[in-house]
Amino acid sequence: MDEDGNLNTVDELAALVGGRLWGDGQLLIESVASIEAAKAGEAAFVEDQALLDKAEGCSASLLIVPDGTGELAREIAANVPAIIEVRKPKLAFALIGSVLHPPKQREPLIHESAVVGAGADIALTAYIGPHVSIGENSTIGAGTRVESGVIVGDDVTIGTDCVLHPNVTLYDGVQIGNKVVLHAGVCVGGDGFGYVRDDVGYHKFPQIGTVIIEDDVELGAYSCVDRAALGRTRIGRGTKIDNLVHVGHNCDIGQRVVIAAQTGISGSVVIEDDAVIGGQVGFGDHVRVQSGAIIGSKAGILPGKIVRPGVWWGIPIQPLDAYKRLNAHMGRLPQMRDELKVLSKRLAELEELVKTKS
Repeated sequence: MDEDGNLNTVDELAALVGGRLWGDGQLLIESVASIEAAKAGEAAFVEDQALLDKAEGCSASLLIVPDGTGELAREIAANVPAIIEVRKPKLAFALIGSVLHPPKQREPLIHESAVVGAGADIALTAYIGPHVSIGENSTIGAGTRVESGVIVGDDVTIGTDCVLHPNVTLYDGVQIGNKVVLHAGVCVGGDGFGYVRDDVGYHKFPQIGTVIIEDDVELGAYSCVDRAALGRTRIGRGTKIDNLVHVGHNCDIGQRVVIAAQTGISGSVVIEDDAVIGGQVGFGDHVRVQSGAIIGSKAGILPGKIVRPGVWWGIPIQPLDAYKRLNAHMGRLPQMRDELKVLSKRLAELEELVKTKS
């Protein structure tokens, strides 16, 4: 443990991840790095036994390896003085990285250029950066960081230990839980895409609902979450959303869902707990994705579809095995076209022969 009370000896890190230690437990570890670039004072990891050869010549002070491979790793990575065996090396590496590289801390402050509306309640330990605007009757929780250029509307609630990176926009009335991270340019609470047509054009349907973002959610840069038309749009606890994702109005996204970049989710979609969504997936409205479903990148889901547990891919979406079969057939189309030309020619020749004999 260093002078600030942080864990950083190999012994302490092994205890943190519940791993078995081989080698020098008193070494100090300062940071994490890739196995190719790691040097003295740094930790690296090998995810599975098949990749242990990558550790040969590694210069790290600490190597994290899968259970049962510690002795073999010591032979291969002879230059590494300490090795930790764990069941999930990548997870252990992430936990160690979070200890060695904690989030930036800010001293409590309301910057002189910030604008704070009447009735706003800002915790004494919060940080409010330059050119921030806090609306009337909004609440900022203890330990929350609001970085430069953030706009918080009226009647917004932001919990404790959140981080709002530069230029985040929160519209009126939205609710943000505890330990939420919103990356640069995130917009929460904009109007949903809801219109009703008559004979001469479109009329906006009321967009008067709210957005609720629960604890431990992270939204990637320039993602947008629309407010509900009526009722709420919800993102459940522990869900992680990548950059440039659009969540439409009245969507209900469950807990521990992961959604990769450039996915577009139409209104009133339900994504149940623990679903996995790849990048550039397109959702029609009123889709339901059940818990345990995994949707591959660039898939297209028709309105009203129920996506059951399993792996899905393709446009329109289908089970992975069916998609693979179809994809294999598609790859043979040029060959099949040539074969069809040959068959057509032979058929024409046979028809001609029949005519001449009749």
